[in-house]
Amino acid sequence: MWRREAGTVVRRVPPFPRQTTASYAIIAGLQIPPVPTEWAPHSHPHHELVWVRGGTLTSRVEDRVFTVSEGHGLWMPAGVVHGGRATAGARFYEAFFAPDRAPFAFASASSFAFEEPRAIAMTPLLESLLTHLSRTDLDAAARARAESVVFDVIEPSERRLVLELPGDARIDAIAEALLDDPADCRSLEEWARCLGISERTITRAFRHATGLSFAQWRQVLRVHRALTLLSEGLDVTTVSETLGYAQPSTFIASFRRVMGTTPGAFFDAADRPSGDVRNPVSPVQSS
Repeated sequence: MWRREAGTVVRRVPPFPRQTTASYAIIAGLQIPPVPTEWAPHSHPHHELVWVRGGTLTSRVEDRVFTVSEGHGLWMPAGVVHGGRATAGARFYEAFFAPDRAPFAFASASSFAFEEPRAIAMTPLLESLLTHLSRTDLDAAARARAESVVFDVIEPSERRLVLELPGDARIDAIAEALLDDPADCRSLEEWARCLGISERTITRAFRHATGLSFAQWRQVLRVHRALTLLSEGLDVTTVSETLGYAQPSTFIASFRRVMGTTPGAFFDAADRPSGDVRNPVSPVQSS
């Protein structure tokens, strides 16, 4: 995904919660990685819901990159291969759902495509319930009651920050270069010259593969990266410089085009219930 930070620990498979799954529909746990932590591509026999506090989580699933910030979670269906990365010190929460124990209405709800990775609204109620279910001293009746409420209240998030990677051999080099260094400011003309193809070919390829122009796609990618940098405590000026913007006001305007709000307002909203966060605005302008 992004260039690996110095000191990053790479793990093959995240540890599975210790509780037995024999009688549980949901098991939950918490990790606090002391350093940036990356999980190599893997899958689980259970559905997984992950969310973070005090940091961000980035996950790559085939040609999609999901960025999970505070107030939102990521649903990962059983069997889907994915990799992930959490910032240092982030409180990394996870809950596993036994596929054969989820109520039928939950598993097939028309409003929620559970067979696809999806952003989840981490409301205070849902977080409290899942934290409650991480306890090992709950009796069967108490656990069953809490699990049934989880199935009632879990909902997809209206905010869905996902970056579609091109998956097109003609322009994949551009995407990988920008993932490695979002501050790469080469223009469309420079990329065309570097790859030996026309600007028009690059533009058409990005539109066809991602629905965005090259400039719009780079703008969204930079916002993904900005969310991680800002959550680590970097100020707006430092983030704008790191991402290749000439001045902070340009970065703030770009962030607003993608997210519908300024960086400061976005992170202020993350401290409020998820339902208070406005929907992001799809990028419709080039920068």
